[in-house]
Amino acid sequence: MTAAENVCYTLINVPMDSEPPSEISLKNDLEKGDVKSKTEALKKVIIMILNGEKLPGLLMTIIRFVLPLQDHTIKKLLLVFWEIVPKTTPDGRLLHEMILVCDAYRKDLQHPNEFIRGSTLRFLCKLKEAELLEPLMPAIRACLEHRHSYVRRNAVLAIYTIYRNFEHLIPDAPELIHDFLVNEKDASCKRNAFMMLIHADQDRALDYLSTCIDQVQTFGDILQLVIVELIYKVCHANPSERARFIRCIYNLLQSSSPAVKYEAAGTLVTLSSAPTAIKAAAQCYIDLIIKESDNNVKLIVLDRLIELKEHPAHERVLQDLVMDILRVLSTPDLEVRKKTLQLALDLVSSRNVEELVIVLKKEVIKTNNVSEHEDTDKYRQLLVRTLHSCSVRFPDMAANVIPVLMEFLSDSNEAAAADVLEFVREAIQRFDNLRMLIVEKMLEVFHAIKSVKIYRGALWILGEYCSTKEDIQSVMTEVRRSLGEIPIVESEIKKEAGELKPEEEITVGPVQKLVTEMGTYATQSALSSSRPTKKEEERPPLRGFLLDGDFFVAASLATTLTKIALRYVALVQEKKKQNSFIAEAMLLMATILHLGKSSLPKKPITDDDVDRISLCLKVLSECSPLMNDIFNKECRQSLSHMLSAKLEEEKLSQKKESEKRNVTVQPDDPISFMQLTAKNEMNCKEDQFQLSLLAAMGNTQRKEAADPLASKLNKVTQLTGFSDPVYAEAYVHVNQYDIVLDVLVVNQTSDTLQNCTLELATLGDLKLVEKPSPLTLAPHDFANIKANVKVASTENGIIFGNIVYDVSGAASDRNCVVLSDIHIDIMDYIQPATCTDAEFRQMWAEFEWENKVTVNTNIIDLNDYLQHILKSTNMKCLTPEKALSGYCGFMAANLYARSIFGEDALANVSIEKPIQQGPEAPVTGHIRIRAKSQGMALSLGDKINLSQKKTSV
Repeated sequence: MTAAENVCYTLINVPMDSEPPSEISLKNDLEKGDVKSKTEALKKVIIMILNGEKLPGLLMTIIRFVLPLQDHTIKKLLLVFWEIVPKTTPDGRLLHEMILVCDAYRKDLQHPNEFIRGSTLRFLCKLKEAELLEPLMPAIRACLEHRHSYVRRNAVLAIYTIYRNFEHLIPDAPELIHDFLVNEKDASCKRNAFMMLIHADQDRALDYLSTCIDQVQTFGDILQLVIVELIYKVCHANPSERARFIRCIYNLLQSSSPAVKYEAAGTLVTLSSAPTAIKAAAQCYIDLIIKESDNNVKLIVLDRLIELKEHPAHERVLQDLVMDILRVLSTPDLEVRKKTLQLALDLVSSRNVEELVIVLKKEVIKTNNVSEHEDTDKYRQLLVRTLHSCSVRFPDMAANVIPVLMEFLSDSNEAAAADVLEFVREAIQRFDNLRMLIVEKMLEVFHAIKSVKIYRGALWILGEYCSTKEDIQSVMTEVRRSLGEIPIVESEIKKEAGELKPEEEITVGPVQKLVTEMGTYATQSALSSSRPTKKEEERPPLRGFLLDGDFFVAASLATTLTKIALRYVALVQEKKKQNSFIAEAMLLMATILHLGKSSLPKKPITDDDVDRISLCLKVLSECSPLMNDIFNKECRQSLSHMLSAKLEEEKLSQKKESEKRNVTVQPDDPISFMQLTAKNEMNCKEDQFQLSLLAAMGNTQRKEAADPLASKLNKVTQLTGFSDPVYAEAYVHVNQYDIVLDVLVVNQTSDTLQNCTLELATLGDLKLVEKPSPLTLAPHDFANIKANVKVASTENGIIFGNIVYDVSGAASDRNCVVLSDIHIDIMDYIQPATCTDAEFRQMWAEFEWENKVTVNTNIIDLNDYLQHILKSTNMKCLTPEKALSGYCGFMAANLYARSIFGEDALANVSIEKPIQQGPEAPVTGHIRIRAKSQGMALSLGDKINLSQKKTSV
């Protein structure tokens, strides 16, 4: 039986806190109560039967006192009751009372109210007793001609399920439904009838479709969806039929229903790989993304486009649609934009890169005009990174992109400005022809930079790449402008004194002493503190940074001044001008040192920064050729090495990606001709409809590993001992958010075990969905019990419980066998993921939960230990291979993974090989794990602790 044909039962939520009522009180309510109390009593009976109670004494009471009632609620509850109540005697024969029930339902099938007729027909779909259904067949057939569509469509469903389960009851069902379909006008009835013909008699379904293939566009969307499914199945089983139906699929791409368009596009791609078909399907997907308001729908359809791109033959077609794909950027959702930009970047080629860059530039400018919002900043970052990648791959574009992006160096959002700076740094190193343009643009925006981090980077770029006398002079002018009046300490003291004199007339003593006391702002009143704030706002940027105590930027400035002074000396021959420039640079450094040592800044200068500035002063006073080489050549070489290593890494990852996608065909492989393929060979291709249905039901078939230990047997947990009266073992199947426990229960005794029930409870973020129903086990018999558990987050969960049963004929209490605990492995939810260094550092700073694990292993090689940890935790190593190669007795690496619930897990491995203990000494060190939730950090730590030691196979 396929997944689509499994019967769906009614599920009822049961409040656990209520006390179960007695059978006598229920009987009393059902016999003598009014309609309301009978309704409540019937609900309680249903819940008790679902919990495993038999209640055979109430069957006749319900038939006598409840079945004749005409109340709609009671009739609905009775349908549920008859669905779940045991209808047979222990030896399998039908209960006599059920004949009365059958007669009542025959009357309901002829009831004047269409709701009662329709709901009774729905109930009959769930009946599994042919003896009960046989007397009702004439009434069910008559319902096909009822005036109301609700009754007719449920009659079709009832006939379909009866035909499938008991064909002898209605052997002419396909013919009957085909005649019904030809004359039917209602869309839902036609859909159900057509659906039945697809599964019961495909030839009749095709006959009907061929008579109305030209009117398919006028049908309702529910019928169109079923037609798409039929065409897919027919063409899948018999490829020669494609030409007959492909035009119909093309027409359905124009349907008004988004669901039909989506399914038709997916079917078209599987039926034909012609460029026109791929283009039509991709165009349909793009329209759906733009028109649908739900972000989840947009993401799903985007995934389908990405799947199309993965096929090498389709990629070329999609490259022509890049501009259409970029229309999706009008969606405000960041995740959708992120996927769209990634897809566009993967499809970009020399033919369309110019148009792509124009659109992205417009988008970047748009983000500047939008009111500040967290997502706007992130979107701007995405755009900058995309433009960065385009410029690196297509250097001709860099000249158009750089002027627009450099405006954002003065952006208040530091992350976006940092991305721009990184791009500018790479561009100025790679593209010699753009250096003049970048330096010129950098000098224009330099004074407007607000962030100290960006300021440092800009200073470095200017110091490194200003090569003409004019540019060097311009840099010095900008630095002077940004620093304000010098010497800084004296000018600041004068400023303070100028402000404080009128108010502090009583103060005697030197002005300087007064100001030094006030420099820390320790005793200021609210009135006087408002004035310096106003002055602070007017300060030039660099001066502001220094007075705030950020002297790292001063060290960066000292290096920049040294570089440009040494270059100026090489460019200008006049001694006077040389000395004048060097003196000016040294004056600026000296005044910053003076400021750092005074009490004016909020934080004093650090010793490291003092050393750096002093070193620069010494270099300028001596001007030795060696120092000139170090400052002006080796700095640039180190950047060049870093960029080339980064580029090499990117090329390597792209190569791996393309190798994955390239379909390698051996020269001696047999050629497969679709027209010559036998029907049974075609079945090896997977049915997309069946696969999607299985995925929705959580039954996706994972490809088992070649290693037999990694197969299903590896997931079997023994729950009881071999000497227990009941032996149990469970296969734990994890499917994303569900865990299915398939428990094998074996009766090892010579007695019949009645009401054998599996009772489970959970610990952690797990929730039992339903209570497994009780079983009766014959001597030495076995049975499988399934239990579903929902998972809410990534942390170690435990399922525990017991098996209780009654021994047939014994007077003792219920027997109980306690089960071993089942530990749910966190690794089933964790997947390797990748992120940039900047994102890793940001998350590392943000995540509050840290778990420090001490390395305790028998592995003696650092690299082996790292690979073992990666394998056992499912994490991905972000540190490049090059950085880990070689041997120095120490290793540090960053690891990253993501759970299926979207939780991030970070880890930093710091390990060393204690050489003093000899070559056989095991690895020592620590692993620090950080996560947003406590459960994730602890669970990952436990996993590492458990799997640190390598077991010898």
